[in-house]
Amino acid sequence: MDIEAFFEGMPFAQLLGFEITEVGDGHAEGYLEMHEDLSWNEDTLMAHGGVTFTLADTVGGAALVSLVEQPVPTIDMRIDYLSAATGDIYAEADVVRCGDSVGTVDVDVFSAEDDSLLADARGVYKTG
Repeated sequence: MDIEAFFEGMPFAQLLGFEITEVGDGHAEGYLEMHEDLSWNEDTLMAHGGVTFTLADTVGGAALVSLVEQPVPTIDMRIDYLSAATGDIYAEADVVRCGDSVGTVDVDVFSAEDDSLLADARGVYKTG
């Protein structure tokens, strides 16, 4: 399975402009160039929380797909927002557990400008 092609063919991720930049061995990274259409505030560029959440979910799924080589529907995702994203963002995900029916992934979302941690998340995905 060509994992990068799998995620490039995801219409919603394409709509938002996500780019999966690294995938393999239970690890994935992704990037998002921030623009006005993704902001929750028309006066100041700030990513809507759903944008940050979706990047974390997508990159988390990519990390698990790298191990199971099949789609992994999200069962649950918990996220803590630590700071507002006011520019480009990137996420790094690592698989914590890959079971026969469920996998767990930890994801951190950072500011591309200064590498500050903006959010941390834990996703649970169906693997079987």
